[in-house]
Amino acid sequence: MSAPTVLVTGGAGFIGSHTCVELLEHRYEVVVVDDHSTSSPGALAAVRDLAGRDLAAHRADLRDAAALDRVFTRHRIDAVIHFAARKAVGESTLIPLDYYDINVGGTVALLRAMVAHDVRRLVFSSSCSIYGDGGGRPLTEADPARPTNPYARSKWMCEQIIADAVRRHPELSATALRYFNPAGAHPSGRLGEDPRGPLNNVVPFLMQIAIGRRDRLRVFGGDWPTPDGTAVRDYVHVVEIAEGHRLALDQPPSGPGLRVLNLGTGVGTSVLELVTAFGAACGRDIPYDVVGRRAGDVAELVADPGRVAAEWGWKAGRDVAAMCRDAWRFQRLHPDGYPD
Repeated sequence: MSAPTVLVTGGAGFIGSHTCVELLEHRYEVVVVDDHSTSSPGALAAVRDLAGRDLAAHRADLRDAAALDRVFTRHRIDAVIHFAARKAVGESTLIPLDYYDINVGGTVALLRAMVAHDVRRLVFSSSCSIYGDGGGRPLTEADPARPTNPYARSKWMCEQIIADAVRRHPELSATALRYFNPAGAHPSGRLGEDPRGPLNNVVPFLMQIAIGRRDRLRVFGGDWPTPDGTAVRDYVHVVEIAEGHRLALDQPPSGPGLRVLNLGTGVGTSVLELVTAFGAACGRDIPYDVVGRRAGDVAELVADPGRVAAEWGWKAGRDVAAMCRDAWRFQRLHPDGYPD
């Protein structure tokens, strides 16, 4: 039998590109759809180089139904991993309609194409931000959804839409993986995080400050109810998140309904702790200023990964220090990002 072919939407992005390497190394065939609005085609060149295998790549917006239909017609797709989305909390409060249009609209268009072409497996890149504030404890899949910003609400809406689609089309099997802060890079330093456009996540800021492309970090809020007053998040190595998505495809179909699983370490790291760890990795102090809280943020968000460990044997083993070392290695080798 031929190897399964997986469509990876947003496959040139940070998590998507690492997942493509993971899939290719485990003998899956890969087709990428990415509009490169926030990613570089250079990431796909790095994927091919690392995996020693080729992949098919199409530049398209998921909301373009005709373009998406051409991709499904050209390739025999067996499963889809859906990353393509806008993903910044602060930005989502400024352009909420764009977030609903891109994140929700893209998901609806993708589901329509899957049904039309009889593709029955979906792994959805979701977010622990759906839970809202953790209240000082790790969150389980049984905790209710309390999203606090348009980004998180768009992910929650997508999960509900997928659940409705699976109920209507019981031949579909869908898994949503909820995680919060992917960080790090491929240990080789050849693949990492190189966002195009405005930076919205803390680790790319730290990388660019360390390499001299930016001057100082803004820390949003120093008065949160946490040990050092800065927000606490569950940082997970991007390579391990990629492994989680591949494992989702390796499992037998989950049956009717949407399966939801957390991917996390279960350990919270504050912004200041992350700054210290990155400074140790790059060998220099990271200058920062504490400013006001950012709209839509919460104090603490940490995932309880117990269910995925019990069911799949997945467990995050790389700590924040390793994430910082790998991210710095990529930035040092790519001081200006991927070549155009």
